[in-house]
Amino acid sequence: MANRFGVKLQSRLPNLAGIYPFSTPIACTNSVQCCSKAQTRIVGKRRAIRCRNIHRRVVLGIGVSLWSQFMSMAGNVGAKSFVASARQKGAIEQVLKNVEWPEQFPFKDENFQRSSDTLFYEMPRFVTHIDDQAIAALTKYYSEVLPSSNTPGVAVLDMCSSWVSHYPAGFKQERIVGMGMNEEELKRNTVLTEYVVQDLNNNPKLPFGDNTFDVITNVVSVDYLTKPLDVFKEMSRVLKPGGLAIMSFSNRCFWTKAISIWTSTGDADHVMIVGSYFHYAGGYEPPQAVDISPNPGRSDPMYIVYSRKIATA
Repeated sequence: MANRFGVKLQSRLPNLAGIYPFSTPIACTNSVQCCSKAQTRIVGKRRAIRCRNIHRRVVLGIGVSLWSQFMSMAGNVGAKSFVASARQKGAIEQVLKNVEWPEQFPFKDENFQRSSDTLFYEMPRFVTHIDDQAIAALTKYYSEVLPSSNTPGVAVLDMCSSWVSHYPAGFKQERIVGMGMNEEELKRNTVLTEYVVQDLNNNPKLPFGDNTFDVITNVVSVDYLTKPLDVFKEMSRVLKPGGLAIMSFSNRCFWTKAISIWTSTGDADHVMIVGSYFHYAGGYEPPQAVDISPNPGRSDPMYIVYSRKIATA
């Protein structure tokens, strides 16, 4: 059975897949609605919250619920066993297997509403947004998939970059470009050979030539993109044929920065949402998902959705 992609999120979603359940959300301050203190972590002057179990009203009105979609997953995860299996090792990897995508991109403009980034990034904040164990897991993953240091001709783009990119220690390439919102943060990032200050939500056009980069990375920021298809099309354009795009994310977010559909859904939905960006942007191989969470239930989860640009003859 193929994995049919449902595209209506009901105003009150179930705890989809139950991958990393947390306590029932309650109201809290600082303009963050419906999260418990146990679900928050202070990072500098910003508050990152878990983007799960938050009942934020959105109605897409374009098909069946994502819950129904996941209940008809392909492979060896049957409809009755999916909830239990999602807690098991390897369940996230099944989310993007054999998906029957709708003909048209199923989301609407209102699903990508969020606040402006202008004031948020006015001042530099030298903080991290996931815990040390999640960072270590991401760095280890990078060590396994990125080109070896100093590979001739290799160029890397770190999108939505900051003062640290979480690449392996000593990682170097001829060209490593950071693109972010705050110049002071980018200046502090020693792995970069150059940087570009640009708000992708205002201007998703990447200032690079076709077929420039071997790898594009994006760490815990794909949930902030308001024009994801435009950005992913640009990523495909600037990637070399066969080039690798790696989107990593957790269940941490800044409430006002994350798009509405993200804060209304759970971890497995997020994998499907990011996978849809690759699919509908075009020019990519079928996206795949990896769960690299280092210590489920006791540290921040960490997920990867990746794809390669289709290699042309």
